Amino acid sequence: MTFFDILRNYRQGFASGLLVTTKLALLVWSIGIACGLLIGFLADKYRRLVGIPMVVFAFLLSGVPIIVLLFWAHFPLQVLLGVVIDPFITAVWVLALVNAFSVADAVRGVLRDFPEEYITAAKVCGLNHRTTLLRIKFPIVLRQLIPPLLNIQVTMLQATIFGSLISVEEIFRVAQGVNASVYQPVKIYSALALFFLVICLPLNGLALFLKSRFTRNLSDR
Repeated sequence: MTFFDILRNYRQGFASGLLVTTKLALLVWSIGIACGLLIGFLADKYRRLVGIPMVVFAFLLSGVPIIVLLFWAHFPLQVLLGVVIDPFITAVWVLALVNAFSVADAVRGVLRDFPEEYITAAKVCGLNHRTTLLRIKFPIVLRQLIPPLLNIQVTMLQATIFGSLISVEEIFRVAQGVNASVYQPVKIYSALALFFLVICLPLNGLALFLKSRFTRNLSDR
């Protein structure tokens, strides 16, 4: 059976798995970025109240593999709470949690390294707080933040394959099922690798381009 025969015969399964992976990634991206931006901003503004707990929690979170977090949230935690949650929802919130604190840490770092001399110069020039924020601080922070933000989202897209281990019917689990039927691991997993390459490489390339084109070291103060 050729590669194209496999795609044709199992196209509905692959399409369904691709749709689930897309939904999972979009939800993880949107929830993680929105919450991460908010947490990162609050961590910079309220360093003792929010910043220190955020850093500690992010540090602890980084020490636990995502697959362990998924299994813990899918089995022990639900037993402790006496609930049964759909594996897709579990995967969304676990991955979004990891994404949020990764984004928050990046936001906090960029805000922390922002040169206060720019704000001082804006005050000397007679700019008010709102104009300084919109015309000076926000554009610089955004340019510094976008490259690491893209890298984090690529990592989260790749992490969606762990959802298959708690029975989320995403593209990797579908590929495993198809391989169990036809046993063509080289063709099937090569196609899966190509799928992630097509999506992840352009995002990584864009992040590198933006980093080299628009960002600079703001620590030279």
